[in-house]
Amino acid sequence: MNPGRAIRAASATLVAVVPLTIFASDATPVASPIATPVSDVLPVDMVAQLTGYGGINDTVARYGMYGTDLGHTFMVGDEMYMIFGDTFGANGSDWRSSAAAVITDDDPADGLAFDRMITDHDGHAAELIPSKKIDFDEITVIPTYGVAVGDRLFLHYMSVEHWGDPGHWDLGSSGWAYSDDAGQTWTRDVTATWPADSNFGQVAIEEHDGYLHIFGIPGGRFGGVHLARTRPEDLLGIDSYEYWTGAGWTTGDPAAAATIVPAPVGELSVRWNAYYDSWVMMYLNEDRSAIVLRLAEEITGPWSDERIVTTGVEHPALYAPYQFPKWNDGPDIYFTMSMFGPYQVYLMKTSLPE
Repeated sequence: MNPGRAIRAASATLVAVVPLTIFASDATPVASPIATPVSDVLPVDMVAQLTGYGGINDTVARYGMYGTDLGHTFMVGDEMYMIFGDTFGANGSDWRSSAAAVITDDDPADGLAFDRMITDHDGHAAELIPSKKIDFDEITVIPTYGVAVGDRLFLHYMSVEHWGDPGHWDLGSSGWAYSDDAGQTWTRDVTATWPADSNFGQVAIEEHDGYLHIFGIPGGRFGGVHLARTRPEDLLGIDSYEYWTGAGWTTGDPAAAATIVPAPVGELSVRWNAYYDSWVMMYLNEDRSAIVLRLAEEITGPWSDERIVTTGVEHPALYAPYQFPKWNDGPDIYFTMSMFGPYQVYLMKTSLPE
């Protein structure tokens, strides 16, 4: 989140909250309507605060990370990389558009310990993909999901031109960046990009049947979900992607992709859950001020109706529910969640009724 990103996150809360201890905003947050309490919600527990003051990883002292968000994950061998968005030092200083932690902790029941972070010098979390930080040009570059293919790491990113009205932002482009040194340095592939109005401005990635399945939404939180797939070795060859039309796969025509989940869909994740024998999709529904969950027997859908996991009543300014690439074989569904007020990342868990 950049200093103007208050507008983006405040739209998922009950009131506009500006965490001045984290950064000084150059934009005025706009509150969304009061969230309506709902009774049909799944059980949810906050396991631990992962970042910032009071977090279990002491990121303030260890890495100069006072505030951050997102926290999507992917496996790199036996290590799990957790990727963050805009990251700040004290009082909005030391703005980095992204950061990454490396985790080998294999028991999320009491939180997740960071073994280390990608750093550029001792005690300082590095910015992964640099950005211009110029409003109406490129205000920030946010990684929206990651995956490893062999020894090469990939991040899908969105280049944000401007944070607009609540839940809306303008993209310049989106695309792929890669690292060949375990995440220390990153290269944006200028040939592997989508235009500003693409339905793949933000993504979730899941490997299945030899393909990387890429669930895409446009910039902002008011689009529907579209689905593409590619062989892992062809990830940078966007022109060769196949798109799900609702009846089958077609190559090279993103306009043919069907909407598999209707709007509004914000930051999302999709994982296969062996315990529930189902695909599980989680995302922010901006209109409901709620993190919701859908199920499907097939990765292409059809997807079930939404089930509410938690709302802005219980967790003001909630967003970005990211499931993990492991621990999907028991009744607890673990996920990270961001809250804008404190501007931190939390480990959460929910479950489905038997």
